[in-house]
Amino acid sequence: MEAILKYFGEFTPAADGAIASFKFEYLTSLGIAAIVIFLGHAIVKRSKLLRKYCIPAPVVSGLIFSIALSIIKIAGVCSFSFNVSTMKDLAQNIFFLCVGFGFSGAMLKKAGGKLAAKIAIGACLLITLQNVVGLIVGGLVGLNPLLSLLCSSAAMSGGVGTAGAFGPIFEGYGAADATTVGVAAGTLGNVMGSLLGGPVAVYLIHKHNLKSDPNDKPDQEMLSSKPELVNTRMVNAFAMTLLLAALGMPFYCILDNIPMIEMPKFIGCLFAGAVGRNVLEAMHKETYTAEVNAIEEMWLELYLALTLMSVDFTKLAPVAGKMAVILVAQAILIVLFGIFIAYYLYGHNYGAAVMVAGNIGWGCGAGSNAVANEKAIMDEYGWHNVAWVLYPSFAVIIDDIYNPILLSLISGFIAG
Repeated sequence: MEAILKYFGEFTPAADGAIASFKFEYLTSLGIAAIVIFLGHAIVKRSKLLRKYCIPAPVVSGLIFSIALSIIKIAGVCSFSFNVSTMKDLAQNIFFLCVGFGFSGAMLKKAGGKLAAKIAIGACLLITLQNVVGLIVGGLVGLNPLLSLLCSSAAMSGGVGTAGAFGPIFEGYGAADATTVGVAAGTLGNVMGSLLGGPVAVYLIHKHNLKSDPNDKPDQEMLSSKPELVNTRMVNAFAMTLLLAALGMPFYCILDNIPMIEMPKFIGCLFAGAVGRNVLEAMHKETYTAEVNAIEEMWLELYLALTLMSVDFTKLAPVAGKMAVILVAQAILIVLFGIFIAYYLYGHNYGAAVMVAGNIGWGCGAGSNAVANEKAIMDEYGWHNVAWVLYPSFAVIIDDIYNPILLSLISGFIAG
């Protein structure tokens, strides 16, 4: 049996009170990730509730899978793990490269610099407040400040990606199981962002009797027939993303060598994506936008599947209660911020209410949550082009630049 098992991974028999363990090799691990993705889409397709709140498919199935493995481990049967570190790193960096590639200077110019500045100020203010609240509440309940920080802007506005990136860094500072705590907090934040964004925006719309502009409609080009898949274009787009990812390393080198800052690699890729997009536009070259969007979605789903199926919930038991208290405080913060700060900062009109839905989406989860929240509001109450075209991508870009820098400074100070 062991001769057969070695083709699929490494088996370690039980010894010295420890249960048996099995670590799947990388191809088998990727196959399991594919099953997680397929299963997640099948579950979401059959659940109106999950579709209503726009819960990402890999999050659903990944949680089910990791909970099942945790139960098997608790029962003393076997502990399972996966050889996915390299693939997770690749998926994460390509995804953030594509996020950066979505930032277009032409889009920013069209929306206006004043609103863009207010969005940037709002994003930085929320991220800062999340860390202040998290550290204060974490201190009150006696949680390790680095874990409190992970349950703050790292997992909230940063989402699973940023929390997963900073987890190993914080573990290096001595915070045990930081990656597991961060991923779990980011996952719960993702659910919070989906559940809270729509209701808060609806509250604002009814409270202030807001109406959409009937003349504000999507560009007709966006409503035209869907682009066909062309192999040459897809290959060119894929090669372009790989090249830009490699060009992200000089950015990463420069940023990571700034004193007192521990910069994740994906920030270099994000900068490379943004610079690459705008250079191509300035040169009037093909940007392969539709293909890059598809690549972004594929790598995001793979990253979420690999990350969530690897979560060991048995390691959360010592901090679960304290983490829950911080997450409740973060939920209260994001709702109050949306109603009393973001709405007025973004213009206290219908578009501002739509952007509040997006603000809560990325502020508690991810850019995809922001898009889903805004679409749900506009499907019901009417279109707002600036909120749709500018807000999600620009806010996420600001978040992905400011958040890691702030986290690096605070964690470096905490670690001494």
